Amino acid sequence: MKGLKVILIGILLLPFITMAQQQDSLYLGYEEYLEMVKAYHPLVKQANLIRDKGAADLLKARGGFDPKIEAGYERKDFKDTRYYDLFNSTFKIPTWYGVELKAKWEKNEGYYLNPQNKVPNDGLFAAGISIPLGQGLFINDRMAALKKAKVYREQTLVDQQLAVNEVLYDASVAYFEWYTKFGELDLYRNFIENAEIRYSGILKSYELGDKPAIDTLEANIQIQDRNLSLTQAELEFYKASLKLGTYLWAENNTPLELKEEVYPTANFQEESLTALALLFEESLEDHPKIRSLEYKVDILEYDKRLKANKLLPKFNLEYNFLSAEPELLRSFINENYKLGFNFSIPIFLRKERGDLQASKIKLENAELDVVSQELELRNKIKALREQYKSYQEQVVMINTLVDNYTTMLNAEERKLQLGESSIFFVNTREKSLIASRIKQIAIKQKLWNTRAELKRVLAVFQVATN
Repeated sequence: MKGLKVILIGILLLPFITMAQQQDSLYLGYEEYLEMVKAYHPLVKQANLIRDKGAADLLKARGGFDPKIEAGYERKDFKDTRYYDLFNSTFKIPTWYGVELKAKWEKNEGYYLNPQNKVPNDGLFAAGISIPLGQGLFINDRMAALKKAKVYREQTLVDQQLAVNEVLYDASVAYFEWYTKFGELDLYRNFIENAEIRYSGILKSYELGDKPAIDTLEANIQIQDRNLSLTQAELEFYKASLKLGTYLWAENNTPLELKEEVYPTANFQEESLTALALLFEESLEDHPKIRSLEYKVDILEYDKRLKANKLLPKFNLEYNFLSAEPELLRSFINENYKLGFNFSIPIFLRKERGDLQASKIKLENAELDVVSQELELRNKIKALREQYKSYQEQVVMINTLVDNYTTMLNAEERKLQLGESSIFFVNTREKSLIASRIKQIAIKQKLWNTRAELKRVLAVFQVATN
């Protein structure tokens, strides 16, 4: 983190730093750049909110098992007569299997009090239990909500990893584009310098009568052509810098401006992604995408069990011990009690059967998603692994080609100095070398992008820890 702050301070102070030479410029490495993205980019912070939402939903689901205190009071006075004065308070403790424990105290009085509400002068105490013997015994709404919330919390963790993975992939592609455009810009700067030096030499040779005037014209045309290419390269580098700047943020959600004096470095970490891909081809059980889909299947499985439970009749039994003296409740031996039950069931169960069938369809679709996603990932990994190997081979070939074109150009320039060649042949050799160098830069960018794409598919970009 200390290194990140140094880089951020350097970028922010760039307008006040004089950089006359290239070695005095500030360089932004790939690894340091990714650390900045993981630490400060808003999309990464939004990904962390996914994890926080899962924790919040779990807390909400656990609230369904919170003990509850209830109280109620009613009073009626009419023409100096107290018709009734009703007060009751209840303490409820919901448990896992739908069983609910209750403790209650009520005190009622009044001239026109309903006889069933009459209680002792000190009030009536009750301790009881409510048991669902049909629907809701083995699984109920509270139980299902808590189980699904626990699974959802685990799902949000892998979803957060996938979200951060996408951000880091996009940021990596932007950096490789920036690095590539800088390479092209640097290439044209070097070759325009060579063209200017060559033009000065030919101009002197012309003044001494050793070269015709047409050679000076051709050498000057090459300078103009290189200037045109350089201007286009500067524009492309500027656009790539702007795109890269969208991923550079400081603390407190402050965007950073990437100055012209900041350049990329080629300190890319070499990774054996081909071997890693082979491991994932054998088993994708730990892949975040597969795990997320499997968590979805688990959630839908709980939902299906709840819907199946709805086919059972509602049969709730409630029993309460009654006492005017609460200490008697400790022994649970009391001849006074209150007992009751309620029963209900729809005749055709069409709503319940429809809900169950719909949940089965959702569950089957989710299971098929797991199978299809696993196959899709395997095929992507195989294709990217072969693509990565192909670009590695192409890099070797293009490096050899560039070396050969460089040798040819050096030989042609030597022949020109000896008077055995012409500026036309030198320019032809140089154009071939420039074209091969541009192709070399492009192939390397494809190699880096493929490596980043492989890491994206494998979901192995490091997750932010803040």
